[in-house]
Amino acid sequence: MIHRAALLLLVAAGFGAAVPAAGVSLPVVPAGVSVGGVEVGDLISVQAERRIKQRFSQPLRLFHGSKTWSISPGRLGASASIENAVARAAQAKPGARLPLDIGVDRRAVRRYVARLDKKIARPARNAQLVGLANLAPSFTPAKPGKRVDRPAMVSQIVRALRSTYRDVRLEVKVLAVKPALMAGNFGPIIVIRRGSNSLYLYDGPRVVRSFRVATGQAQYPTPLGNFEIVVRERDPTWNPPDSDWAKDAEPIPPGPGNPLGTRWMGISSPAVGIHGTPDAASLGYSASHGCIRMAIPEAEWLFEQVEVGTPVYIVSA
Repeated sequence: MIHRAALLLLVAAGFGAAVPAAGVSLPVVPAGVSVGGVEVGDLISVQAERRIKQRFSQPLRLFHGSKTWSISPGRLGASASIENAVARAAQAKPGARLPLDIGVDRRAVRRYVARLDKKIARPARNAQLVGLANLAPSFTPAKPGKRVDRPAMVSQIVRALRSTYRDVRLEVKVLAVKPALMAGNFGPIIVIRRGSNSLYLYDGPRVVRSFRVATGQAQYPTPLGNFEIVVRERDPTWNPPDSDWAKDAEPIPPGPGNPLGTRWMGISSPAVGIHGTPDAASLGYSASHGCIRMAIPEAEWLFEQVEVGTPVYIVSA
């Protein structure tokens, strides 16, 4: 029968370990001992250290969809006290399960997760108003984005680094990023149908309310096109425009006789706006000098629903 010490020397030589001089015995880890889940029983210290290091140094593997990444623990700031662990293992009782002390630099892990986020993250795409379709506002669809759940991924990677098991790929955790602006929450949009002397207020694609209005006379037509509200004014003063029909007219201060009523919503077409009128009989007709007239209470209500920047579409329908 081969002597146990001689057998251990042969095993050591097979693993590339230095063979001691004759008569020198090497410490052997008791049977059944493991360190950090790595079986090291019946191995000499050099062999045990090599086996643990080989397992610990295996890269972490991560994936998201069809993309995969691989990174070594060392690049993530992980280090293990392997020699100390083997020294304890050599003194342990047979079958002992010993932990492996592993340190992790969370700052390095956070930097790596931030780089992953840059590769994976995609911004949300807001809905965009592109015009009218069948006289109603039309939008491009909003699309959600995504980003890496950084705190969750840091915790997941740290847990994986503190283990010696590398057989399972880590799925990168991502969070959905909602668009800030969707068709349903786009906000107010005004559509004025000049031919039918009507004004529609939309909330995104949904009609909120419609009104009978007066638009411009044939010689002073309300302009067609895409505009926006550029000014909102309570109790406005009427200032005569630079036009033949207002020649020699004087400004009219706020009050019952003011032709602008109590609210003025100027649009991005010069000298044109939406306003109240004391002449309710003109509503429903082409009777103004280009502006859009409303009943005073209705203009006051509309004033509270819109803001500077609200889109205004004027069509011929």
